[in-house]
Amino acid sequence: MAKITPAEFFRQVRAETAKVVWPSRRETVMTAVMVAIMAILLGVFFFAVDAAFSHVVRLLLSLLA
Repeated sequence: MAKITPAEFFRQVRAETAKVVWPSRRETVMTAVMVAIMAILLGVFFFAVDAAFSHVVRLLLSLLA
């Protein structure tokens, strides 16, 4: 493996960074909104599933008492 100097390394990093296509502000905001919506939907879904399982377990435990 060829050794490179720190200066050459940083030149290569700068060249690679210049190739990156950065998202626009609109794309970033839209993606953040979609992530927030999905997180809320999943939170509500898992809350409902947990509540349903809790109800079933309480019903089964009340049959034993």
